[in-house]
Amino acid sequence: MSDDAIFTELTLGDFLERQVERDPDRDFIVYPDRDLRFSYRQFNERVDNLAKGLLEIGIDRGDHVGIWSRNIPDWLTYFYATAKLGAVPVTINTYYKSHELEYVVRQSDMKALALVDGYKGGNYSYLDILYEIAPEIRETSSFTRRVKTDKFPVLKSVIYMGPEKHRGMYSTNELITLGSHMSDDRLKQNMKLISNRDMVNMQYTSGTTGFPKGVMLTHRNILNNGYYIGERQRLTEKDRVVLPVPLFHCFGITLGIMAIFTHGATAVILEQFDPLEALAAVEKEKGTALYGVPTMFIAEMTHPLFDKFDLSSLRTGIMAGSPCPMEWMEKAMNLMNMKEITITYGLTECSPAITMTSADDTIERKVATIGAKMPHCDVKLAHPETGEEVGIDEPGEICCRGYNVMKGYYKMPEETAKAIDADGFMHSGDLGTVDADGYYRITGRLKDMIIRGGENVYPRELEEFIYTMPGVRDVQVVGVPDAKFGEAVAAFVMLEPDADVTPEDVQDFARAKIAPFKVPQYVWMVNEYPLTASGKIQKFILREMAQERIASETEGAK
Repeated sequence: MSDDAIFTELTLGDFLERQVERDPDRDFIVYPDRDLRFSYRQFNERVDNLAKGLLEIGIDRGDHVGIWSRNIPDWLTYFYATAKLGAVPVTINTYYKSHELEYVVRQSDMKALALVDGYKGGNYSYLDILYEIAPEIRETSSFTRRVKTDKFPVLKSVIYMGPEKHRGMYSTNELITLGSHMSDDRLKQNMKLISNRDMVNMQYTSGTTGFPKGVMLTHRNILNNGYYIGERQRLTEKDRVVLPVPLFHCFGITLGIMAIFTHGATAVILEQFDPLEALAAVEKEKGTALYGVPTMFIAEMTHPLFDKFDLSSLRTGIMAGSPCPMEWMEKAMNLMNMKEITITYGLTECSPAITMTSADDTIERKVATIGAKMPHCDVKLAHPETGEEVGIDEPGEICCRGYNVMKGYYKMPEETAKAIDADGFMHSGDLGTVDADGYYRITGRLKDMIIRGGENVYPRELEEFIYTMPGVRDVQVVGVPDAKFGEAVAAFVMLEPDADVTPEDVQDFARAKIAPFKVPQYVWMVNEYPLTASGKIQKFILREMAQERIASETEGAK
């Protein structure tokens, strides 16, 4: 770990005010589809007024405030306002329904919930879901607006983030107007009491392997991680970063906003991902960087109107969140002019970046590795069974220690102790190797690793191999129970348009070039994968689908 001083020991609020002093009139946030833009100064004024409004209705230091919304313009206003007054924003997955919301509101000790109407393009309403889990909210007094529910004794206020009024709820405009008439004294006093070691963001893990855990991240965690992420992209105040990724996720708030914010650059934000809107945003705002998970980049590059857009302003960006197929990384560099595109690997628990490629890395390193460790972090590879550190090119569990590691899981000390060992290393659950130059590769995940007849099969390795087959656009490999070998290998394959490839073709292709135990016993062609709201492929659902298909095929063969 470097002995040099870390980038900043400021809080988000103090850093925002410093950026306003440096460059008040530069665009901070732009919504191209609405022709809406806030300079750093305008944004800071809106944040201050909302923060004062929140203080006036009883939200104070240490209180937890849920944000359940698409990437609307005031998502960030709430995030920074709570940060400035010393409250904690709890970012809520936009795909959640009643079961998940009930759990998070209760487990997080949420005092206020700010929400919009629902998920754009979805078939459900956030308001209806809230009323389902807390019907008493419908009867909240429009005079006092103090929420009282049996299930959520801590919850006191609900705020509707849109222009409409709802019984018993505050509105954003109302709180901002209220705050604009209040003195700055109380807010400034709160800001003086905040430490950069204080929690500033609680993000819930996806919960794909159990109940979601509230990851407690600090000002120091996300500000510094964001800065070093921006450095790897060579961001400056002149960059305009197009963000179609959700802000509730670390990809949006840290890799995106914190990297932009710490470099005085501009965030060009989409309310939610649409390939056409993303391409249009790059052209209209002359975006220099573009973010997305691989499925987003694939959707953009395969869009029928892709060639109609001028993407010559692009230089860099991040493709991350799930394994990046080499073919599509190379296409992004060549077809989208993103010669300096990067890959980031990490966990929410690590703010999230652990490793990252750099803008000036070679093509080989950009497409075949997840980069080198971030500054001021220790990264080691531990043997999955012994815990001993392994050597160069030997597989081990990726573990990280440093400023970026979370404070812990909220109210889950035992889970925290399982994740962070006595030496302070956060255990990722991902398996990887590191070469002599310090560049890391992912070979699989401890829970995803397939053990077939005593032989280890790493899904990532097999996926990268099948990607090379002509006609294959994407592939996801999972393990399924098998009476003979313990586990069998199954592959879900997505084909290029008009490709004439059968499951037998995939198996024959594999048999000719890889060890027999790695050849998928089951292959199914699919048109899409089950995704989380942040675009990650939900492998646990694929495993369930595989077992159901095997059972159905077995029954049909009788």
